[in-house]
Amino acid sequence: MDFILRSGKHWIYFTLVFFLPLLQAALGNWMYLGIASLGSLGTEQQTGCNEVPGLVVQQLEVCKNNPESIWCVSEGARRGIWECQRQFKFERWNCTTTRNQSNLFGEIQYLATRETAFIYAVLSAGVVHAVTESCSAGNLTDCSCDLTRQGMSNVEGWKWGGCSDNINYGLWFSKTFVDAPETTRHTNSRDIKNRMNLHNNEVGRQVVEKNMRIQCRCHGVSGSCAVKTCWKKMPSFHDIGKLLKEKYDSSVELAPRSRKKLRARMRDHRNKKGRVPRDQLVHLNRSPNYCRPDPDNGILGTRGRLCNRSSTGPDSCDLLCCGRGYNTQVVRNVRRCHCKFHWCCYVSCKTCETMIDKHTCK
Repeated sequence: MDFILRSGKHWIYFTLVFFLPLLQAALGNWMYLGIASLGSLGTEQQTGCNEVPGLVVQQLEVCKNNPESIWCVSEGARRGIWECQRQFKFERWNCTTTRNQSNLFGEIQYLATRETAFIYAVLSAGVVHAVTESCSAGNLTDCSCDLTRQGMSNVEGWKWGGCSDNINYGLWFSKTFVDAPETTRHTNSRDIKNRMNLHNNEVGRQVVEKNMRIQCRCHGVSGSCAVKTCWKKMPSFHDIGKLLKEKYDSSVELAPRSRKKLRARMRDHRNKKGRVPRDQLVHLNRSPNYCRPDPDNGILGTRGRLCNRSSTGPDSCDLLCCGRGYNTQVVRNVRRCHCKFHWCCYVSCKTCETMIDKHTCK
């Protein structure tokens, strides 16, 4: 009987350690914070963090130790989603989201394609950007702006000053929080998908870090630049999104025989094998056909999408409509025009009417 009780305790411990993260992951995913409202969260640390769906144990600890940080995570995820939809606005896959807490991007989130790679990279970068920005604004108790170089002189004659963005804290926080589900779920396995996600998370962080800019302010009589103080600032998140979109276009597909070591077949003119660069997005599988609806994988297809008949890019009717053709509809557009200000004090306008051709995929 004693042996059975001890075995039961061991089984409970085993369940908590190994299966609790999986159960939490099944209920939700932290990416859902990008479209969820946090207004309903409690003010008390324990209650607020526990009400966030899908956080693994390590993420809960981060949240409880610094409860206001969950707002930064939500804002970072929101930036990532918006930028994803902005970059893919005219693509066949336009970064569609769902209301599903565990599959925010549908099954695309788990297919290990180049779209999956972009999702992980841009959301990881979003958390870095939002947390770092909050540090500089003084909204987090655990960090502030970076003053480590303040007062130091540069060889060019200017001094470090101002309030540099604390990118190191943002990087640490993103790595600790965003990587947690991948490191928690398979601590004793060598799951290649987890390695891929961790790699792409790091690529997103590096894009923010490596593109920090130096901004300066001149001081002197009559606007002269006798003295100049400079500080480091992050690029806009739209600039980060454009850089990640370029990496998406050149994402490397991992060779099947060398995936365990996260090596890839570099598709250059010599077709040589080489280790994946640390700043390169990677994926495992080819992208599915986004032309036709596939409800099982959350693919909506391109039927009914607006296209540009005169374009030769991805938004062209030929490419976006996948060769099915398009419908043309003449739409009347009414707007105010030729407005004049009359003294005193009113504005008079005329009404202008134009006819616009609207093209949608069949």
